[in-house]
Amino acid sequence: MVFSPNPIKFGTDGWRGRIAADFTFERVAHVAPIAAQVLADNYGQVANNRLVVVGYDRRFMAEQFAQTVAEAVQAAGFDVLLADSYAPTPALSWAAKDQDALGALVLTASHNPAEYLGLKVKGFFGGSVTQVITQQIEARLGETLKINRTTGTITPFDPWQSYCDALRQKVDIAKIRQAIEQGQLQVFADVMHGAAATGLERLLGIAIQEINGERDPLFGGGAPEPLPKYLAEIFRTIRQAAQDQPDALRVGLVFDGDSDRIAAVDGEGNFRSSQVLIPILIEHLHQRKGFTGEIVKTVSGSDLIPRLAAAYNLKLYETPIGYKYIADRMLNAPVLVGGEESGGVGYGSHIPERDALLGALYTLEAVVESGEDVGQLYQRLQNQVDFHSVYDRIDLPLASMDVRNQLVERLKTDTPKAIADKAVIDCLDVDGYKFRLEDQSWLLIRFSGTEPVLRLYCEGFEMSEVKKTLHWARDWASS
Repeated sequence: MVFSPNPIKFGTDGWRGRIAADFTFERVAHVAPIAAQVLADNYGQVANNRLVVVGYDRRFMAEQFAQTVAEAVQAAGFDVLLADSYAPTPALSWAAKDQDALGALVLTASHNPAEYLGLKVKGFFGGSVTQVITQQIEARLGETLKINRTTGTITPFDPWQSYCDALRQKVDIAKIRQAIEQGQLQVFADVMHGAAATGLERLLGIAIQEINGERDPLFGGGAPEPLPKYLAEIFRTIRQAAQDQPDALRVGLVFDGDSDRIAAVDGEGNFRSSQVLIPILIEHLHQRKGFTGEIVKTVSGSDLIPRLAAAYNLKLYETPIGYKYIADRMLNAPVLVGGEESGGVGYGSHIPERDALLGALYTLEAVVESGEDVGQLYQRLQNQVDFHSVYDRIDLPLASMDVRNQLVERLKTDTPKAIADKAVIDCLDVDGYKFRLEDQSWLLIRFSGTEPVLRLYCEGFEMSEVKKTLHWARDWASS
């Protein structure tokens, strides 16, 4: 049987594929210079150079793929800044802006399972390029690239130093350090074997309790995604710490494989997704730090977010899922916080890029300045706007992309009128299908852009009802 790799397609944030099947050295060497040329065509007059940043995370052979990208881009006549170590994707986005480059090409598959690697394309402004740019890259894949007669250069650089310097200026590092040194605050970080490893210690200049900091391209048999099913160790560690030092504040921070997504664990060892963190960050940045701007949320964001925006008289803007839509808004309007349910959160005080380490610093600062842990902060905000909800999500693997396409067709031609014994009162199809139910709970049915996976999201008012709705959706898909 002759194997045929999947076509090169850019999803919500880059092109991803299975290593040695879809994602090969030959294909990467073909795509990279085309991506660099598209960056030059669109941003060359702004950057006024032919410089491209290339970096990578800690996945299997990521540094070798980065070297291939650097050499292919160099041969096409571009100068390359090649990271001399793994680094968070936002550090490489920052480098593109800081170095006045055309953009960055980042070797990472973010939160995907171990067999995947990918290529993210960042613009000169320090964020994900728009769909228009990635469509231009795809459109040129069948063309022969015109090679510049002058070969470029490859220069190694440290991707951490300037990035850490920039982040330290945004929070009161001394206050956070003092709380840790005096035993008032315990900080735990599960870096999930990924690119956030050593990050908080570099930023804070003090030791914290880092979990899963060693490189493991198999990610302990799981995936580097900040979901409860992968976080047993940090739950256990924090719950033990709560027994040993009950009077201290405790914060657990969880980072995905390339450190652009964040989740938290509160002082009692409970998982807190970005549905919890985004409201906390809105309050901290607006009420304590005095920042202002729009709140940008995706269609899967909690209904608490618009209620809090209204309470603070802040404008709200909603986008499809995918941080590139938030980044595009950040380039065109003043934004306070832009965030997505999956953990990607960005800030108008920084570049238009989701950044988990900056989110971690802001969260620590909020805890220290309020004297409340993450769970307490969230409960107070719920009380403030009189909105108490619960949320859950299921990722359902599908047998194939053909099954995925059949389910998409079913949603189009036979859209549900009732879900889990509740009438559907509204359906938003801007990204997947978001059903608003008669009790004001909602269910979102959406398909992964990179894998044969069905994503089911639900927010309601009792966890039993949320589970019932998700089980209905799972049975619907299975039938």
